Amino acid sequence: MARVTVEDCIEKIPNRYELLLVAGQRAKDISSGAPILVERDNDKNSVVALREIAEGKADIEELQKSLVMGLQKYVEVEEPEEEELEIQAAEKELSELDAQFDGDAILDVALADSMQLQDADGENIDLDLDNDDISLDVDDDDLLDDKEEFEEN
Repeated sequence: MARVTVEDCIEKIPNRYELLLVAGQRAKDISSGAPILVERDNDKNSVVALREIAEGKADIEELQKSLVMGLQKYVEVEEPEEEELEIQAAEKELSELDAQFDGDAILDVALADSMQLQDADGENIDLDLDNDDISLDVDDDDLLDDKEEFEEN
């Protein structure tokens, strides 16, 4: 079996130092239990990593990102965007409103106290909500007048 040389990998990664770092990262990944993308053929992890790079089976960009992340002492945490913060604030406000009105049903009596019904002439109509029947204080003469007007038109 032919050994992998650096010359085979230089086509994929032109900088030898970068190649060394990326191959070392891939070898660490293999040691950590990452699946091998080529046949091992009784080779060490560093040789397997170089063979994967030479055959183009290793994702070089992903290896570079994981290498940089591994060397960073301060890991940047992605902050939520401004729109996400606004959505979270709105959801919190809505949940507070829901909690405020949860179980507080508005009674019909309270509604009746604050509402007034009027007939066509602008006179107030009194509703008796204590009974099941709704009683209207309207003159029968007014109803007859309205009926006659309707029939004329």
